[in-house]
Amino acid sequence: MPFSDFPLAEPLLRAVSHYPDPTRIQSEAIPVILDGREVLATAQTGSGKTTAFVLPLLQRWFVDAQRVTRNRPLNALILVPTRELAAQVRSVVQECSAHLAERPKIVSAVGGVSINPQMMALRGGADFVVATPGRLLDLVSKNALSLSGVKSLVLDEADRLLDLGFAEELTQILELLPDRRQNLLFSATFPKKVEALAREWLREPISIRVDDEPENTPDISQRAIRVDQDKRTPLLRHLIEHEDWKRVLVFVGSQYTADHVAMKLRRNGIRSWAFHGDLGQGARSEALEDFKNSHFKVMVATDLAARGLDIEQLPVVVNYDLPRSPDDYTHRIGRTGRAGESGDAVSFVTAENEAHFRLIEKRNDFRLAREEIAGFETSEVAEAKPASAGTGGIKGRRKSKKDKLREAAARKAAE
Repeated sequence: MPFSDFPLAEPLLRAVSHYPDPTRIQSEAIPVILDGREVLATAQTGSGKTTAFVLPLLQRWFVDAQRVTRNRPLNALILVPTRELAAQVRSVVQECSAHLAERPKIVSAVGGVSINPQMMALRGGADFVVATPGRLLDLVSKNALSLSGVKSLVLDEADRLLDLGFAEELTQILELLPDRRQNLLFSATFPKKVEALAREWLREPISIRVDDEPENTPDISQRAIRVDQDKRTPLLRHLIEHEDWKRVLVFVGSQYTADHVAMKLRRNGIRSWAFHGDLGQGARSEALEDFKNSHFKVMVATDLAARGLDIEQLPVVVNYDLPRSPDDYTHRIGRTGRAGESGDAVSFVTAENEAHFRLIEKRNDFRLAREEIAGFETSEVAEAKPASAGTGGIKGRRKSKKDKLREAAARKAAE
């Protein structure tokens, strides 16, 4: 069915007139949201999830007779895990509302930048706020924003927002929201534990799952290359040069590794940049924009770049370090093969992480043949023991701070 079959205002239909027919997630989610129902939606990256909730929220705002231009109550709160995703969601709201005679007031509230401009922007209220949880709570604590009138709450990349990293902040936010509101949860993956947690505070949600539809599967060719731990950077450089990769997003497990690998590539004449949470917002935005415009060839990133980034014509994603969670594998490789383009996803499999990659294969229901590249044949032998689902995966040789804290807590509980 075309967008024109939805009960949307003419200006909204005009804004998406250049889109192809609605995707499955859009076709199933838009009518349900317009009907006021709560939604738990799963669809792969690049499937149009953002537009699926933005259009009906704008429609409901458009027809609301109680709209005011001064001291306006917050209509929709959209929570996201990263600043980059906040910028992308805000862009979609602006694009979809471009033809409205009266446009909604949209404020982005994210950390990493001064809070003062955001406080100024919130004077007189806002219709849509796109926020990361920490900065939202900062604004509430400074009385710059009230959440008591929120009509719709959206969790974009909801699985990440519901995990332990955001759980405490999200709990505080939920306590500030009115009981009568519409909850919309969207993500590419929903682990069973996270979905069970979500259902505890959803009211008879409509569950929408379209991630396993063959016709919606992105055209991504997956490869697994065996390599020794200390040969990964030379192999990466070899592949970039000999397979003529024009633009590459390389995922690593830590900020230190991102800086180190990017530096090594630059020293060998390959234009590269690191992208991680320790960079200021200005540096992150500049790096992302330069990468999108092909001002450099390789972006070496932590999982900060695994969600929400929409980079057109990104041909290759490399897992230099494997993702800690099998679900994050889906998010990472979903940065390529978007909007009908094809892409390659390459994973470096070492003797140390072979067992964890088998777990990723099992959880994501695929199996890849292991390649070896001439000149980079492995000398290490993979351990025979299977991966343990309780280890949290492999991030690098050294244990992360979170792993150490988990181990300390386990030891204390056992005493």
